[in-house]
Amino acid sequence: MYKLIAIYKIPNDIDAFEKHYNEVHGPLAAKVPGLVELRVNKIQGTPAGASNLHIIAEMVFKNKDDFKVAMKSEENAAAGKDLMSFAKDIVSIHFAEEVVTKPL
Repeated sequence: MYKLIAIYKIPNDIDAFEKHYNEVHGPLAAKVPGLVELRVNKIQGTPAGASNLHIIAEMVFKNKDDFKVAMKSEENAAAGKDLMSFAKDIVSIHFAEEVVTKPL
């Protein structure tokens, strides 16, 4: 699997962020072609206590080729434009290849 991972810091207005993410951004991101799953991980804390992170979102694609096609799509451009409109100061974007290790 190949992923786009968006790491969001805690926003100033959590309620407004959640509303926009759930009603606008999430549905836009879900339209990106080739997307296998959209995973949203709500951060609960760290071993030391509170975290400065709010969510980590993962856009999962079958492989890097599907990812590359998706990144060039109009749907992804729309999602990216929306992202910059509401979260540009609190989000970092990363690309990752998933490697799964099964327990012994």
